[in-house]
Amino acid sequence: MPVKTLKIDGKEIAIEEGATLLQAAKEAGIRIPTLCHLDGITDIGACRLCLVEMTGTNRLLPACVTEVAEGMDVQTDTPKLKEYRRMIIEMLFAEGNHVCAVCVANGNCELQNLAIEMGMDHSRFPYRFPERDVDVSHNKFGIDHNRCVLCTRCVRVCDEIEGAHVWDVGFRGAAAKVITGLNQPWGTVDACTSCGKCVEACPTGAIFRKGATVAEMDRDRSKLDFIVTAREQKQWTR
Repeated sequence: MPVKTLKIDGKEIAIEEGATLLQAAKEAGIRIPTLCHLDGITDIGACRLCLVEMTGTNRLLPACVTEVAEGMDVQTDTPKLKEYRRMIIEMLFAEGNHVCAVCVANGNCELQNLAIEMGMDHSRFPYRFPERDVDVSHNKFGIDHNRCVLCTRCVRVCDEIEGAHVWDVGFRGAAAKVITGLNQPWGTVDACTSCGKCVEACPTGAIFRKGATVAEMDRDRSKLDFIVTAREQKQWTR
């Protein structure tokens, strides 16, 4: 396969054609913040935290869905990008009801970690305090829509890895939310295999195991490792 050569943060990189800027940066040891990205499933560029600057264009490009091209000169950590990323995190907190002190994922939450990394200690935007429901109809798991950031990792893991197609995104605009079945209570959806992959894929405490209390959310690394390798090794069983 043809190889493309480019620069990321001044570092010369050679990588196979078809790779994304995020993959190229990772191979070069350059970290780009992400929230909707998860190894092993298709990228959709939803969170925009991985935006990068490229010489020759005024547009900011999402690294997870932008393929490498010959001669690219990319910057990943400029003051402009830092400001954009902090603003995105602030907007996510203002748009939802993220109260870390009473969340099962407190201390083990990707959104919380990113807020700390970006130096966010408050949001400059007015909090919306939306009225969102909690679905605990499933016998093992629950979903608290107040903590959801619409990364759709649960949707893609259920679709591409488990093949159950339980999750989707319903409604539009501010009313958009992840739904199970045709907006049925999760516990009534026969297609759900109770595999728990959506729980492991969720970056926040939105999807959780029943019985977990504040800061008790533990991630099963073996399941995440499975998600990363399942496609390549064709391990499609639970």
